[in-house]
Amino acid sequence: MRALLMTEPGDARRSRIVDVEVPRPGAGEVAIDVAYAGLNFMDVMARRGDPGYVRSWPYRPGLEVAGTVREVGADVVGLAVGDRVAAVPDGGGLAEVAIARAGLTMTVPAEVTLRTAAAVPLGLATAMLLLAEAGRFAPGDSVLVHSASGGIGSALAQLVPLLGGGRLIGTVGRAEKVEAARKSGYDEVFVRDEADADAIRAANEGHGVDVILDPLGTSALALDLDAAATGARIVLFGNASGGALDPMPAAGRLIGGNITVTGFSHRGLVAGAPRRVARAIRGTLDLLAGGRLDFPVTELSSLAEVPAAHDLLAAGRGAGKYVVRVTG
Repeated sequence: MRALLMTEPGDARRSRIVDVEVPRPGAGEVAIDVAYAGLNFMDVMARRGDPGYVRSWPYRPGLEVAGTVREVGADVVGLAVGDRVAAVPDGGGLAEVAIARAGLTMTVPAEVTLRTAAAVPLGLATAMLLLAEAGRFAPGDSVLVHSASGGIGSALAQLVPLLGGGRLIGTVGRAEKVEAARKSGYDEVFVRDEADADAIRAANEGHGVDVILDPLGTSALALDLDAAATGARIVLFGNASGGALDPMPAAGRLIGGNITVTGFSHRGLVAGAPRRVARAIRGTLDLLAGGRLDFPVTELSSLAEVPAAHDLLAAGRGAGKYVVRVTG
């Protein structure tokens, strides 16, 4: 079968399509004929060699897929060959066949295309977990999202109004991304280097922001704190810049403002609390099936296009959520 392989840390020149043996599921696992796979910034961080993302090289990326069950391993119940599913593989999803734990494999309702379902396990589901769990979102809350034009930012633009949110404010890395973020649903969008707390508060009718979702490590944390409302929840859910992380703010700043700074890791939940991830996947698939949620994606036509798309994401030039058609 065909699979994308990253030979060593670097750029697109270190990625190639190879022929590998078709994997077989172990106990508690399923093999999936992959129709579509999602692209994620975690694969970009793996490719550039960020610590903790790759156990060994060469590495086969791909962390969310949709397709049909090809084979079930021992002790698997509730799934059968031919079922349409979305899943979180432990790598290797950018391939014609992927292996995933049965507990992280959800059946896809007939109303949802596999193309859209491929954007759920790390796209929409992560956005739901960021809001509902890590950010303790409540109806009426205002939300600030950094990297608003990316895959997670686009997913949040769909979910915040659906869940009854107030003002939705975003920052983007480049001026050319402002309009796209606004069209996706943001009430106001700033170029990150030009944003300050006063402008963000003005965009929120003079008030601080209730929930701040930040994938930039700690590079924007000072801005987050200055823009935060009393009782705000700041969620740090990545380190897109790849730089060294700064120390956390002084406890007095947090206590005085009743501010919570929370860490979030999808990989950590997959490893330590997979049922929470599975619930989020199931919930967002059901929202899509019920017509309450619509999530546009950009489709790549083949695995051969993925390395160049990873380059776009790495350079901060990607827009929205990308999925790649693998088979079918």
